[in-house]
Amino acid sequence: MKKRLLLAAALACVFTAQATTAADLPRLVERDGRHALLVDGKPFLMLGAQVHNSSNYAEALKSVWPAVADVRANTVLVPVAWEQVEPEEGRFDFGFVDTLVKQAREHGKHVVLLWFATWKNTSPQYTPAWVKLDTRRFPAMRDREGQASYCLSPFGAETLKADKRAFVALMTHLKQLDADKHTVLMVQVENEVGTYGLVRDFGKEAQAAFEQDVPAAVLAHKKPVAAATGSWRAVYGDYADEYFHAWAIARYIGDIAAAGRAVYDLPMYVNNALRNPLEQPPRPWNKDFASGGPTHDVIAIYKAAAPALDIVGPDIYNAESAQVNANLGLFQRADNALWVPEISNKAIYGRYLYAILGRGAIGVSPFGIDYFNYSNHPLGTAAVDKSLTEPFERVYRMFGPIQRQWAQWAFEGRTRGAAEGDDRKPQTLEFPGWVAKLSYREWRFGESSWGGEFASPPPGTEKPGGGVAIAQIGADEFLVIGQTTRVRMEAAPGSSGIMLRAEQGHFDAQGRWQMERVWNGDQVDYGLNLPNEPVMLKLTMGHPK
Repeated sequence: MKKRLLLAAALACVFTAQATTAADLPRLVERDGRHALLVDGKPFLMLGAQVHNSSNYAEALKSVWPAVADVRANTVLVPVAWEQVEPEEGRFDFGFVDTLVKQAREHGKHVVLLWFATWKNTSPQYTPAWVKLDTRRFPAMRDREGQASYCLSPFGAETLKADKRAFVALMTHLKQLDADKHTVLMVQVENEVGTYGLVRDFGKEAQAAFEQDVPAAVLAHKKPVAAATGSWRAVYGDYADEYFHAWAIARYIGDIAAAGRAVYDLPMYVNNALRNPLEQPPRPWNKDFASGGPTHDVIAIYKAAAPALDIVGPDIYNAESAQVNANLGLFQRADNALWVPEISNKAIYGRYLYAILGRGAIGVSPFGIDYFNYSNHPLGTAAVDKSLTEPFERVYRMFGPIQRQWAQWAFEGRTRGAAEGDDRKPQTLEFPGWVAKLSYREWRFGESSWGGEFASPPPGTEKPGGGVAIAQIGADEFLVIGQTTRVRMEAAPGSSGIMLRAEQGHFDAQGRWQMERVWNGDQVDYGLNLPNEPVMLKLTMGHPK
């Protein structure tokens, strides 16, 4: 894995000058702490749409493709269940995978596969019946009193062996099916792992491992709390149980991922249900999140125990802006690309796509994007019609034509983004030589400081809905994409600068800028006031002498 990462880093410096070949598998590269997903050798921005859990059957896909088209996604995230592909032990059926990949190609979409196996939302519900029924061969975790948990043990040797065998079979089939087409970009291994209500496995094998010294790889990644070496309790004190559980689960998943990559080397990741990111420093587990899952405070342990996993991704279902921003910051690390594999499909989350894509994520995916008559409200919208796709379609519509170029700019560190906060306060985005000052709930003409009607918030701004993403495409040139936001581009402190031209337009299919009109006069006297319907502006700035 280390050799592969070093090679990827080297390639990242030169890939823009290289011709691509059909043999280029999707892969992640890193440079200066920034990341890109290369697809056919070039950066690719995943504008994703994750389907509902039960939309992973051929007949169900009829409700998927219309919604994916309506939201203008370029990538669809779809589960593949262990019970689905190995209903009888040793007999594999990849018919759905074949159908999914074939139809994705017909619709011009890429795919991310979600492997639902030993754990899905911490439970074994997607395991085959022959696993569920054989509790001796496939043991559950045990609590302190020896009672069985609902969650399968990460120390179940036979469980790991069987899960890994099925996953390797899937990856082997996928290589035969797709190695020359690259329809499938990545694979998620398990889903929202961890355990609710129980801090760790107290079974015999687990307890024996808990009493052993903390592995050197973990110590190298995760700073000790108490003693420098020794048992988990000695090294991590009150955090020992949850850190140990994270290591046990990560090791299990990492073993599966490594075996799959050995036959077909696609990028792989894990997702997780989040703990409160505003609680800093994090307190020891108190039944308030899924212990053992890859929460922000144990990313380092996952990196140590599962080097075959590229990314730990946050599933965002708390709309509080402070929590969203904190999670984005905690999961975007030099050793961890920002990839949001799930975000609620409530309309209020649409604005966060600007912040996510602006800060250099390799992609984002709202959950529940299909027209299956089901809703996970109140986590998501109650809608099951086209209204569920509209808040995200508006954003994807803007980024779709420049998905490759935006991914390149993000990899070069040229992009920034913000979403209107719950406090509705102004924000700033800093660029070399320039500062973008953002404000919200403004009329498109005039200043709120004038009072009277100018001070009353415009209709349609009762809830936060503003967002903007900006790319610095030249020293004094910017591409601005956004909605319901006032943007003032000013020279950085200590220098002077003015706006020379603001063009509204779009990029055509060949990536060429097409100017539609020039904003001037009323349209720029009070900043660039982006309307409720997203727009794209190309700004040219200058420095008077």
